[in-house]
Amino acid sequence: MTSPGDLIEGFHRFREQHFTDDDALYRQLVEEGQTPKILVVACCDSRVDPALVLNCAPGDLFVIRNVANLVPPLESRSGGHHGTSAALEYGVQTLGVEHIIVLGHAHCGGIRALVQTGVADNPVSFIDDWMQLVEGARISVARDMPDASLEDQMQACEQRAILGSLENLMTFPWVRDRVEQGSLTLHGWYFDMDNGQLLGYNPATRLFETL
Repeated sequence: MTSPGDLIEGFHRFREQHFTDDDALYRQLVEEGQTPKILVVACCDSRVDPALVLNCAPGDLFVIRNVANLVPPLESRSGGHHGTSAALEYGVQTLGVEHIIVLGHAHCGGIRALVQTGVADNPVSFIDDWMQLVEGARISVARDMPDASLEDQMQACEQRAILGSLENLMTFPWVRDRVEQGSLTLHGWYFDMDNGQLLGYNPATRLFETL
């Protein structure tokens, strides 16, 4: 896909698949509304569309995408617009999702820039401000793995950023309450694009393990 025209052709193929008389999926989604049980926080990276990677149908996932698949901690509503937090609130409070998956991935551009240069003090960069959310992960990797290769440091930071987002999720009272009640489960997953593997964080071993 290299042009808007390609996308329009793709839409017509999509329409032929899902809007024929014998396909009731979208009719049901329109009439009954969306009822996804899984919310995914994913990266904007064009290679990591969660619906494609996880082979899902329309209506299966409620997806939030941002740079580096980050969840900010609970913050005051003043001083900014909180798109990720608002989408989380809608998914948990209105849709009643039962699982939240933070889906990180290898070769994340945001994490690479963070590991290579740290957070720049650029008052006009939205990305620099956003990536401050995982400065702690970068610092811990630099401390724990000073002699590791850049690729190994990146992977460690990508995975630690997932864990930081899981911690931040628990700062929202409507997430924490549901987790404690057992009606909501949090997951940290990592898509290894090099090897075509999906890894999940195991709290018992404190490792990301193949799913």
